[in-house]
Amino acid sequence: MPISLIDGFARPITYLRVSVTDKCNLRCIYCMPEGGLPWLRRDEILTYEEIATIVRAAASVGVRAIRLTGGEPLARRELSGLVARISAIPGIEDVALSTNGLLLAAQLDDLVAAGLRRVNVSLDTLRADRFEALARRPGLDAVLAAIDAAIEAGLQPLKINCVVMRGRNDDELLAFAELTRTRRVFVRFIELMPVHENLGLQRDAYISSADILDRLGAIGELLPVLPPLGNGPARYFAFPGAPGAVGVISPLSHDYCERCNRVRLSADGNLRLCLFGDRGIDLRTPVRSGATVTELASLLRSAMLIKPERHHLRLGETASAMRAFSEIGG
Repeated sequence: MPISLIDGFARPITYLRVSVTDKCNLRCIYCMPEGGLPWLRRDEILTYEEIATIVRAAASVGVRAIRLTGGEPLARRELSGLVARISAIPGIEDVALSTNGLLLAAQLDDLVAAGLRRVNVSLDTLRADRFEALARRPGLDAVLAAIDAAIEAGLQPLKINCVVMRGRNDDELLAFAELTRTRRVFVRFIELMPVHENLGLQRDAYISSADILDRLGAIGELLPVLPPLGNGPARYFAFPGAPGAVGVISPLSHDYCERCNRVRLSADGNLRLCLFGDRGIDLRTPVRSGATVTELASLLRSAMLIKPERHHLRLGETASAMRAFSEIGG
């Protein structure tokens, strides 16, 4: 199937991130207020059948990769059923998952059997006490066990997403990087972005990707390397002879808009055309009104006319459209 989903800046859109729920079982300090957010009603959230219909339309115009996100996607029941539906759609070549890992080990076998190929795990610390302080919930052992289980299950490349915060976890940069010397894992350090109510934290704790790379260079030479399989925006570097690599995702200091290949479907059926923007189109209404795959595909192509060239997120400004850090990183 040819790629016909091309935006106004000649960028082919081949990657769709699908949020299956807005809920999360953690309350990370940089992502969400401790009391949570106003959750969507159950009837507002797309059903698995509705999601699969939209993905079928996206595949018909050239989308090849799907990433399931949240909130925490594994908090929604029977996610393996959705993975199976999507994996069976002609044209879809890659189904991946972004998760905090707490619920992964128990569901891993079913997910792999359904067609899941890759997983990204969010992990901001290797210390149990700090995990609970940052996530406002315990669970480090469960996440580490899930990473081991995913590697054992052959979900490669295994990517670990770490949001770096000055004075909170930046003293663990070297410990995370050392993981790549002995294991085929890809640790991606993400710049702290201004979302929701974290502007004070973001202003005080922000560390640029350049600073992160400078610190990592203290333990050995880092060489630029090609990215592993995936669709993410990270730039990768490896220590000589290391089986894994470190990456940096830098939406503030070094954006990657010129090679954007993605759009995002929110849990309530809104197609977001930029991770940090408010522009989007409602797909829930047409899909619930009986729109065909061909009609939905036409809507997707029309949406490309309003996809912006780049985001305008700046230090200290709020990315109002983004509900969670699970939405960044491929």
